[in-house]
Amino acid sequence: MKVVWIGAGNLATQMGLALKEAGHETCQVFSRTMASAGALAERLECPATDDIDAVMSGADVYIFSVKDSVLEELTVRIAPRTGHALCLHTGGSMPLDVFRGHASCYGVLYPMQTFSRTCPVDFREIPCFIEAGSEEAREQTERLAQSVSGRVMYMDSERRRYLHLAAVFACNFVNHCYALSAELLKEQDIPFDVMWPLIDETARKIHRLPPSEAQTGPAVRYDRNVIDRQCALLDGHPAVRHIYEMMSRSIHELAGNRETENNREI
Repeated sequence: MKVVWIGAGNLATQMGLALKEAGHETCQVFSRTMASAGALAERLECPATDDIDAVMSGADVYIFSVKDSVLEELTVRIAPRTGHALCLHTGGSMPLDVFRGHASCYGVLYPMQTFSRTCPVDFREIPCFIEAGSEEAREQTERLAQSVSGRVMYMDSERRRYLHLAAVFACNFVNHCYALSAELLKEQDIPFDVMWPLIDETARKIHRLPPSEAQTGPAVRYDRNVIDRQCALLDGHPAVRHIYEMMSRSIHELAGNRETENNREI
């Protein structure tokens, strides 16, 4: 397929490279800044533009990979000029209907992964969730997704919103906890890499156990002696202390709910 990218961020970079490796041709990259458009276009070996009116016609698929806040605006301005080409967006929280009335053939291709421009990924391992406005669009979207991913699933907009919410907890919030951990260690001149084995084993463990069963630490049994001492260490960080207390309560409540469910089964 001949592809035009609308957006040149982290996802566009990694998926663009995956599509290139799969044999698709990128014809153009558009971004609101020429620096971003040019950087990705150089890697995909195609022209770049920061002029929205210069987005080319004649491609097979236009992939909108931009912030949710600007997706609708760019859809209104670009999609009507794409003819019968397939228009896709890559958002987890944005509905399929953002294209309705603006494109004749449209869908969603949401690869659920955290992306960075400089961190290569194995796209074959990334689950891709698709949705489409017609059977024709579904067939094209599925074919495109399957060319880069070994796990393609159909999911409607409502369920995809919950999927994205769950991903925020599993990825963004977890990574923020890493950042808070790193800051606490930095204050004590302790290198963050001492946490790597712990982080890696925690991630490996949930491949073998449900997360609630893999949970350890003082919050599971709500050990107030440990919790109070650790809260005292956070007196100079009231926001982090609040997070610690809320997380501890949540962990304990979830553990209690699980224990109640197990007792009912018995």
